[in-house]
Amino acid sequence: MPITTQNHPLNHAEANSTSDALQNIDYLRIKKAALVLRALNHKLRQQIIKTIHDHKRITVTELYVKLRLEQSVASQHLAILRKAEIVSTVREGKFIFYAINEARIAEINAFVKNLVG
Repeated sequence: MPITTQNHPLNHAEANSTSDALQNIDYLRIKKAALVLRALNHKLRQQIIKTIHDHKRITVTELYVKLRLEQSVASQHLAILRKAEIVSTVREGKFIFYAINEARIAEINAFVKNLVG
């Protein structure tokens, strides 16, 4: 008996193809992708990204002063953005400057466009 999905019968070859696809799901990569998308899907982090973009590069001190945040809040959100590789850092003396990782943003945009059409 053929497998059906949403009332559409699958022939044997399609059923095997679906089964193979399910066996090849890389759940670790899916989890990582979800973390990256979650990093972007947050209003405050979106404000942080826009502020960094507007200034080309900025220190955490400049960032939390401009956005009127607690230093710890700014640092926590920057850590999430760093982990997702959305922002990059450059140390100059005692200062760490944050900049947008434009290549990463382009990758994420391409992924989302491919995912949702």
